[in-house]
Amino acid sequence: MKLYLLEGAARWGFRPLTRTRPAGELLYGCHLQRERLERWAGQAAEGYVGAAALTGFEEPGAPPVLQADAIETPCLIVSSAFVPGGPCPDADTASSLTCDGEHVGWLLPDPDWIPTEADLASSGEASGPAATVELVGEVLHAPWDLVSGNASRIAADSDGSDAEAPPGILRIGSHPVIVGNDVDWGTGSVFDTRDGPIVLGDRVRVEPHSHLVGPLFIGADSTLLGGAIRTSSIGPRCKVRGEVDSSIILGFSNKAHDGFLGHAYLGRWVNLGALTTNSDLKNNYSEVRVDRGNGLERTGSAKVGAFLGDHVKTGIGTLLNTGCVIEVGSNVFGGQMPPRYVPPFSWGSGSALEAYDFDRFVATADVAMGRREQTLDQGMRALLRRAWETRSGDS
Repeated sequence: MKLYLLEGAARWGFRPLTRTRPAGELLYGCHLQRERLERWAGQAAEGYVGAAALTGFEEPGAPPVLQADAIETPCLIVSSAFVPGGPCPDADTASSLTCDGEHVGWLLPDPDWIPTEADLASSGEASGPAATVELVGEVLHAPWDLVSGNASRIAADSDGSDAEAPPGILRIGSHPVIVGNDVDWGTGSVFDTRDGPIVLGDRVRVEPHSHLVGPLFIGADSTLLGGAIRTSSIGPRCKVRGEVDSSIILGFSNKAHDGFLGHAYLGRWVNLGALTTNSDLKNNYSEVRVDRGNGLERTGSAKVGAFLGDHVKTGIGTLLNTGCVIEVGSNVFGGQMPPRYVPPFSWGSGSALEAYDFDRFVATADVAMGRREQTLDQGMRALLRRAWETRSGDS
């Protein structure tokens, strides 16, 4: 039975992170959502469906974006926003899948009914087989859901035996420290597992005198340059320094200097200038509301930081307001606080934002990616250009 990941209308709930990538490619706990669903289904995903705007998306290890006519049965189509908490369904009858009453996909053992592009784009709540299978798990709806649930998800995802620390490491707590191959622990560092495990991927390097607090996940080939890094998930090939609390950094990003990052989510290829700091708590301790270009949205939480899309850059000393959103490809600098919502491919200081010249953006992206032996292929260039062309729109 083939596995397809459903993006649909739900993908827009994760903006700005999904402006240029499927929701299935977002890090949550110790795994990308795609990796979690592949483990649950016991097979690799054939591709993403219901995400025509992301045609051309390509990253190593990620499946392609497909059209509806590419779907083959028998198949399982499940939302990228679904977090399994029970077994994968196994039935001979075509069924709609729900979780807590919310539609999350279909189980289609035969070709009698296959969703159309319209069904996929709308997530198909009113379409498909009448039979229903209720799945155990949760459905994520917004980037702040990923941040608020991340600590418990790291604890649930962690799998492996406790490693013996080398001399010169101070360990506190009884939860395990789980390490991959060729990990450099960092002499004089503190590993605090009183509240949860610490997981270090292959070839992670911890510089001396770092203070790590679990639950914490550090992806392969990342370097921790010192500071207090707590209850966060940091993807592959990142460089991180300073104070990081309850945040997620998707991968291939730099926070290589002092500054505070709290209750935030950074996409790929983000670079934070020295002393960039975000607020994650209002002065009156009230609920944070977030503006993603369509008015203020309630988050239900008093602790909400910043959300930065792919290829965002900040200048030295940049301050980000509580619940700040900076869309893909933007470059903010100049020592003035940017507005709470920064449209895609913005360039400037404070509220004086212009459209970032696309060719200049691509030239910078080529250099940044080349520093990590990566390339911006033609499909992704086309996808980014489409995002640039609609920077004032919603598509």
